[in-house]
Amino acid sequence: MKPAVAGPGKPERTWVKRLGAEIWKNRMVYTLLIPGIVWLFLFAYMPMGGLSLAFKHYNARLGIWKSHWIGLENFRYVFRDPNFTAAVWRTLYINIIKLVIQFPFPILVALLLNELRMRRMSKIFQTVLTFPQFLSWIIVSGIVINVLSYDGLVNSALSLLGLPTINFLGSASTFVPMLLLTDIWKSTGWGAIIYLAAISGIDQDQYESSQIDGATRMQQMFRITLPNILPTIVVMFILNVGGLMSSGFDQIFNLANAATKNVSEVLDVYIYRITFQSSTDFSFSTAVSLFRSLVNMALLLLADRGAKLMGGDGLFK
Repeated sequence: MKPAVAGPGKPERTWVKRLGAEIWKNRMVYTLLIPGIVWLFLFAYMPMGGLSLAFKHYNARLGIWKSHWIGLENFRYVFRDPNFTAAVWRTLYINIIKLVIQFPFPILVALLLNELRMRRMSKIFQTVLTFPQFLSWIIVSGIVINVLSYDGLVNSALSLLGLPTINFLGSASTFVPMLLLTDIWKSTGWGAIIYLAAISGIDQDQYESSQIDGATRMQQMFRITLPNILPTIVVMFILNVGGLMSSGFDQIFNLANAATKNVSEVLDVYIYRITFQSSTDFSFSTAVSLFRSLVNMALLLLADRGAKLMGGDGLFK
């Protein structure tokens, strides 16, 4: 007896049914995802409605939805502000320096920790290097100020040696290097965890085969370890490029002062100043924030496309 064939308008099993069957089959996994999905919807997607402020003249009495629609007028004011343009270039300058100099440090630390044959020492070093990540920038800035201020540890030591003191905190020329060094100290150990996790997934048979062929540990690092963690490096690089317009508000806000304003007012600080320290204009600051997000998204997509052109997998299929 021939099996019944479904008509052209009645497919045997639609994609909706297949999806439903797949969800039911893995229902326990999807149940665990529900709290995360609810959180994402409430705190990541619902607030997007507030982005409409960028196209309105906000009136607190009328609220977000009833405020007068003015189209792109806020963006015209934004691009006419010379402080905005300066903040954009300053943000890109600081973040590109961080990307070039800081990005390789977690990779290097992960490779060095992986080469330690004493596992106990590796765990100790990893703990010591990761600990600064759990300190807030308020604490870190307090440490930096106590060490580098005029009466701090470094200048006190210079005075005892009869050497001239250095104005570390009030000098525009030392501000960016200070940002770079403190960020490397704080984030390198935490970033290395991602690469250590990737290294732990490498098939050990590759190392055993290379040892039989007489490969040194340095050759194993460059011929086996690095190629195997390259996809992880590419993904982290793309994510870092996607955040070039966000320069770490907490760090700069806590380390900056009036003397370094010309080099410390990046885009995040600019948004904070126009929102809370001058005549409050939520529409204007929302327009700036929306511009920053759109540029970050464009940079993310460009970096992803570039990674694919160079033979990588990228983030998006």
